[in-house]
Amino acid sequence: MEVVICSSYEDMSRLAAKAVADVVRRKPNAVIGLATGSSPLGLYAELIRMHKEEGMDFSRVKTFNLDEYVGLAGDHEQSYRRFMNKNLFEGINIDIANTHVPDGLARDYARFCREYEEKIKAAGGVDVQVLGIGTDGHVGFNEPGDSLASRTHTVTLNEQTIKDNARFFEKESDVPLFACTMGVGTVLEARKCVLVANGKKKAKAVAAMIEGPISSMCTASALQMHNDTSVFLDEDAARDLKLADYYRWIQKHKPKAPK
Repeated sequence: MEVVICSSYEDMSRLAAKAVADVVRRKPNAVIGLATGSSPLGLYAELIRMHKEEGMDFSRVKTFNLDEYVGLAGDHEQSYRRFMNKNLFEGINIDIANTHVPDGLARDYARFCREYEEKIKAAGGVDVQVLGIGTDGHVGFNEPGDSLASRTHTVTLNEQTIKDNARFFEKESDVPLFACTMGVGTVLEARKCVLVANGKKKAKAVAAMIEGPISSMCTASALQMHNDTSVFLDEDAARDLKLADYYRWIQKHKPKAPK
């Protein structure tokens, strides 16, 4: 796991976006896994800038989102489909038919989850997966206690996640109780993972993910088993890391490292 501690949210977003863009430049028809939430907003804004100012081409890219609330239509103000359209897809030259977000109104979720997995496999698998982390250490909507081998499935959101997400809704009781999410096992099959985290509220979860034991109590800790994960943090999110100085030392000397 590569840990990159950045001086600001903007720097974090720029470096994370470059990691994603490098994959697309090498493979124009790359499959990108996407996350929602406030942390990746700067990353997506930078990808849009790259498209508009540098000619970054997304015309052959396919995307698969991590999750969606059960019960929300794609045009709902707080749906993740609408989030992605507004914050990324409408700003780049991607074919909307090549973008996939779990269906919040699926009639048969067991069947839908199986088919979502099949679509990812048919597309060739995820080349680079964008991730965030919850304050309780969840990745996607894989809550504490969820299986580290899980596939795309429905989940009952815990109280902490509902409280954290209530800021996006008129009131806490409006936050859906259920969600559909890629499983941890699904995430780990991505060829590369790029996780972004910022702010003091994420510091405890970040430390558990990077330096704690691999445990279903912090599902993001499963990324310790992934062979190509880059974690981009601002100073606040990195504040609880015991080896923060070593991670900075590694980045300082990275240009001189043997290839």
